[in-house]
Amino acid sequence: MAVFSRNVLSSSLVAVVFCLMLSFTEARDHLVGGKTDSWKVPSSESNSLNRWAEKSRFLIGDSLVWKYDGKTDSVLEVSKRDYVTCNTSSPIAVHNDGNTKIVLDHSGAYYFISGTKGHCEQGQKLIVVTLSEKHMSRFFMGAPALSPVEFEGPAMAPTSSADNLKASLVVAFGVVMGFLF
Repeated sequence: MAVFSRNVLSSSLVAVVFCLMLSFTEARDHLVGGKTDSWKVPSSESNSLNRWAEKSRFLIGDSLVWKYDGKTDSVLEVSKRDYVTCNTSSPIAVHNDGNTKIVLDHSGAYYFISGTKGHCEQGQKLIVVTLSEKHMSRFFMGAPALSPVEFEGPAMAPTSSADNLKASLVVAFGVVMGFLF
């Protein structure tokens, strides 16, 4: 009876850990700022969208969702240089529908600024860093948080996708199950 309980407990524990790991790899929609109408000039530095982004983990396959008044504002995806200088003249992409959804399809930094004149200079801008699988494995293994220096550099094309990470986790689950039984 003790062996049966141990096996059931071990199986249950492994299943729970596996489900938790998969929940970390499922693509999620992130409402920018955590609420509707947060795409605006911040009232203070502590209310900036970058503060919100620093507290979140973004993975390849996740999406950013903006809810704003498309008649008075827009979301511009820009280069790092245009982000720093608030240059709206040569965006990578322009969104002005009021309900913008952008899929984060590669690891690295994404830069966004408001298309409304003067808003970027007043702080209406956002940097989002999408974790690579290398950084995700550090996250799962309990490694210390990454410093901003580790994220510096240009956004790079992915070497693999979140689906590959899920497949790796399924294989790891099978290996763990094999050792337990």
